[in-house]
Amino acid sequence: MKKIILTFIFCVLLFSCATKKEVLYFQDIKETSLVKVDQIYSHPIIEVNDILKIDLTALSQAAILPYQFDKNMGGQVQQRQGDILKLEGYLVDEEGNINYPGLGLVKVEGYTTQELQKRFETQLSQFVKDPTVRIRLVNFKVSVIGEVRNPGTYTIAEETVSLPQALGLAGDLTIQGERKEVLLIRQTKEGREHVQIDLTSSEWMNSEYYFLKQNDVVYVQPNNAKVKTAGIIGNLGTLLSVFSILLSTAILIFR
Repeated sequence: MKKIILTFIFCVLLFSCATKKEVLYFQDIKETSLVKVDQIYSHPIIEVNDILKIDLTALSQAAILPYQFDKNMGGQVQQRQGDILKLEGYLVDEEGNINYPGLGLVKVEGYTTQELQKRFETQLSQFVKDPTVRIRLVNFKVSVIGEVRNPGTYTIAEETVSLPQALGLAGDLTIQGERKEVLLIRQTKEGREHVQIDLTSSEWMNSEYYFLKQNDVVYVQPNNAKVKTAGIIGNLGTLLSVFSILLSTAILIFR
């Protein structure tokens, strides 16, 4: 009877075993290598419903006052959580425009922040001497879900975040996360793109998917061990009933 119990426990534990090869990242990196970031990184394109923070500076602070952020002006957004100001900036409307003080409606959709900075500096230089404009997205966010320790949607302060960094924000994969099939979901103008990424390899790190884009979703699916374990736990009542019957039968046979 003791052997039967031990065999049953061994079978349950067998499903939850994971090998080192299934867990380690970037297993094919053997030596130092260099990849130029500008070859794989593209600046985010401004889209409808983005929120832009626009900072304007110049030699004369008085000269830029009419062109600075006005909280009472339409076309701008402020989101509050309790008494904490989360986001403040210019909301890109359905037509791809923002309402900027002194300039009125300005088309911003389809530009990168760098392109838009140059455009604003050119326009504002007609009214302000030597203006400097800095523009960034303040609602740049990605979602990380599935087998990670802290799944959720993360707002990124900067416009550059890599897949490993996003996984780090989510607390890394759990031991039950499938490293070889991490799904990246990306919305493009052509439609929704789905890409399977193998974290045990480094090949994808030289691709356009190393850096995440606005509203990307990363899904870490459970590995086979987790699925099997979930199946066992989900049917625990049935297994215990079967085990009880087998145990009773064994007792009757070997009495």
